[in-house]
Amino acid sequence: MSDTISINENKTPDNGKKGELKGFAKFLNFLKSYFSKPSNIILIIFAILLTLTVVIPLVFLLYNTVLVHQGEARRLGVAVGSLTLNHWYSIFFQSKYNYAVTTFYKPLVNSVGMALVACLISLIIGGGIAWLITRSDFPAKKFISTVFVFPYIMPSWSIAMFWENFFKNNVNLVGAQAQMGMLQSLTRIAVPGGMVYGFWPCAICLGIHYAPFAYILIGGILRNMDANLEEAATILKATRFKILRRITLPIVMPALLSTVLLVFASSVSSYTVPAFLGIKSGFMTLSLQMKSLINGSQYKGQGYVMATVLMLFSILILMVNQFVTNSRRSFTTVTGKSSQVSLVKLGKVGKPIITTIVVFYAAFFAIIPLISFALESFLEVSGDYSTFTLYYWITSEQTNAYITGSVGIFRNKEIWRAFGNSLLISIICALIAGTFGILVGYGVAKKRGSRLANYVSNLAFLPYLIPAMSFATIYLIMSYTKALSFLNGSLLLLIVVGSIKFLPFASKSGTNAMLQLSNEIEEAAIIVGVPWWKRMVRVLFPIQKSSFISGYLLPFVSCMRELTLFVLLTGSSTILTAVLQNYEKYDCIQISNGINLIIIVSVLVINLVVNKLTGASIDKGVGG
Repeated sequence: MSDTISINENKTPDNGKKGELKGFAKFLNFLKSYFSKPSNIILIIFAILLTLTVVIPLVFLLYNTVLVHQGEARRLGVAVGSLTLNHWYSIFFQSKYNYAVTTFYKPLVNSVGMALVACLISLIIGGGIAWLITRSDFPAKKFISTVFVFPYIMPSWSIAMFWENFFKNNVNLVGAQAQMGMLQSLTRIAVPGGMVYGFWPCAICLGIHYAPFAYILIGGILRNMDANLEEAATILKATRFKILRRITLPIVMPALLSTVLLVFASSVSSYTVPAFLGIKSGFMTLSLQMKSLINGSQYKGQGYVMATVLMLFSILILMVNQFVTNSRRSFTTVTGKSSQVSLVKLGKVGKPIITTIVVFYAAFFAIIPLISFALESFLEVSGDYSTFTLYYWITSEQTNAYITGSVGIFRNKEIWRAFGNSLLISIICALIAGTFGILVGYGVAKKRGSRLANYVSNLAFLPYLIPAMSFATIYLIMSYTKALSFLNGSLLLLIVVGSIKFLPFASKSGTNAMLQLSNEIEEAAIIVGVPWWKRMVRVLFPIQKSSFISGYLLPFVSCMRELTLFVLLTGSSTILTAVLQNYEKYDCIQISNGINLIIIVSVLVINLVVNKLTGASIDKGVGG
């Protein structure tokens, strides 16, 4: 008995060691197998990278809302770096001098109201045009499909500038604003001042800007839904209204809700449109108030609180949008159209009337703005359309007393240096965001449904919904730290921020493109021994070339026209949009319109050239 026991005791450690070795070998085999798949490596790298560039900065912003900053210490009576809840209390609860109401609640109401009206306008116009193109015998489909997206390709502030150029007048406005616009100059009609500056112009311009966004989202659903559903209802003698109410609307409802959420998130945090059309009438929004606080020396912490509020607002919207998007599965059937849906006939009277209205609208907000910017840049006196001159384009004289070196556009080194900087930043951001977007798309598509893929996908999309001003604020704070002080005020900071902020465009485009590819395509290349990078370059990229190039084009265009994201991070002469705002600020209308024309024409030409050469286009990735 004792021998047996002794033998067993002697064998147990050996068996344990063998078991441990087998377990370790099994673990090593698992690691070898796991990391042999490029998709896993890509997801891990981007999980780390996006955590460092998105999650940690968000936490850093929250921390700075309870920190006493330089310039606040004397006012608060505590040392710099101390922890405090004063910023939060002042924004939400300080009643002295009606501070909280004036500083936060009134701008909040203004921002929310403006965003809601913008949502309504974008839905009515964008959804209506989408229905006309996909469900009616509307005759000018090709023209509208091409031209209608122009207001979205243009910066939102371009729409605002056009609105001012067209509607300003010397009857209902005072001071520097009292200048004739195109409408008054041509017709002698002067609209009320409240329709030139303030709440309604801001809301309308944002609604017009995002209407193409709604058109692309809703139109995409209408084009891809199974036509047999509506055809079956038609055969059963259901009325057009009943088909619309019982079939079409339930199917497009997720797209409608997504449009509302995404347009609302973008509009509520808009800076540029209120900056052009709101400030002049005292209309204050959260973004305007936030910039004012952050740019000051005594209230930075309160500005960071506002940035956090807008950020949390957007994260909540992301969660709701995610829920709405997932709910599509419960009632949509997208199988590819096996038949053509019967088109609604607009009628002999309705067709010309509707066509005239839609074509006029599209031309008015897509073509007339370009004409307006060109004309305004050639006016000898702003608002006077009787005398034109090349002075503001070619003069070597000082054109504005407040801006040093403000000679004519063609002779202005500052303008062209800023144009070069904008072009450089946009190209680098496009290369980084576009390449990262393809890689993220590959990883997410190959591991669709896994926790890691969902984590990377959500983090890659999150910067889209974080307000640009809030996102810029985060990196502005980080650039003040000793470790990242080399970034402060540099082009590198703009490149980093732009690449992260516009990654969602590229990642959405990349993911959608990868999901459309059958696994068999890559598996065939794997069987014959083609390495991963060659499969990407020689197989996958050529097949989905237009979608992938759209993923590069969108960040480029977005960077080229961007102002809100960069306004806190750079000086007034670093990039072209900042230079434009500076000239607009000091009422040098001719030069600001000229710069605006340069930006828009550059964007449109580049989009057109890329489209002709590759088939890619900005509108293919809008709205994801």
